[in-house]
Amino acid sequence: MTFLPDNDFTLLRSWLFVPGADLSSLLDAPSTGADVIVQELEDFTPAERRPQARTLAAEAYNVWRSQGIMTAVRVNPFETCGLDDLRSVMAARPAFVMMSKVEQAEQVVELDRAITQLERELNLKVGSTQIVPNIESARGIVNSIAVANSSERIKAMLVGTEDMVVDLGADRSREGTELLYPRSRFLLECAAAGVVPIDCPYTFSDAEGAQADMRVSRSIGYKAKAVVNPGLVELTNHALTPSSKEVAIARSQIGAFEAARVNGDTRAKVGGLVIEYPSYFAAKRLLERHEKLRRLPLAPRG
Repeated sequence: MTFLPDNDFTLLRSWLFVPGADLSSLLDAPSTGADVIVQELEDFTPAERRPQARTLAAEAYNVWRSQGIMTAVRVNPFETCGLDDLRSVMAARPAFVMMSKVEQAEQVVELDRAITQLERELNLKVGSTQIVPNIESARGIVNSIAVANSSERIKAMLVGTEDMVVDLGADRSREGTELLYPRSRFLLECAAAGVVPIDCPYTFSDAEGAQADMRVSRSIGYKAKAVVNPGLVELTNHALTPSSKEVAIARSQIGAFEAARVNGDTRAKVGGLVIEYPSYFAAKRLLERHEKLRRLPLAPRG
C-alpha cells in the first residue's frame, strides 16, 4: 500500500506534547496554535503524579475541543501503567490515543482491544478513537509496517527522538545526524503502509536549530511533526504550510504541463525542471494541501 493523499491526518502539522499533570500548561496550550495537543502521561508526567494527571483529562479536552483543537493522549505501554492511563481518560473522549515505545504489532492489537471494550462500556461509537503508535527504537522501525497494519484505527504513526538515540547507542547532537537514517527509514515504512509519518520532535529550544531541523524534515518528505517546546509550534506550522512561492511554482508547473499536453507533448520545462506526470501530480498535491489548509477555520496559523 502506498501513501494515501486523501488521509486528512496530513493536515495536522503540529502535535504538541504537554505535561499531563500541569493544568495551567494544559489549558494554555491552545494559544500556541498547535493542530493537535497531546496530554503526555509518560516521560512528561512523573509516576507519582499520573493519578492526578488522569483526573485533568476531561477538563483539558473540553477546552481544546471548544477551540477547534484535536485532542490526544499518550499512554504508557501496557507492560507498565498504560491500561490504567487508558481506563481513566477514555471517558474524556480523546480523538487519538498514542502509545509510547511500540515495538511490535501485538502491543497495538492489545491496545485496540482495550479501546473497543471501553468504547462499548462508555457508549462511544466503536472505532471512533484513533491509534497513533509511537516508534522509539530500532526494533520498532524494523516492524513499522506490521505495526501499521495491526489495526484499522491507525492512520498515522510517530517516530521518537531521545529514546531512539539511546537505543541506537548514538550521541545526541543539535544537527541530528544520528537520526537522519531512522527518520528516513521510518518515513519510507509509513509510505509503504499507507499511513502518515509524524516526524520526531526537535528537543532543543533554539529557533535556529529548529529551523535547520525543519528544513531536513521537509526535504525528506514529512508533513507533520511532534513538538515538545510550545514556542516552536508557530515555526513548525509555518514550515509545513506551502509558501506563496511554492504555490506559485506549482501553478506554473501545472499550467506548463497542461499546455504541453494540449500540444501533444508529455513533458514541459519550468525553471530548468522537466515536468512529467510524477512532478505534475506532485504540484497538484501541493495545491490541494494549500487549499485544504486555507479552508480550515483555524489554519494555517503559521
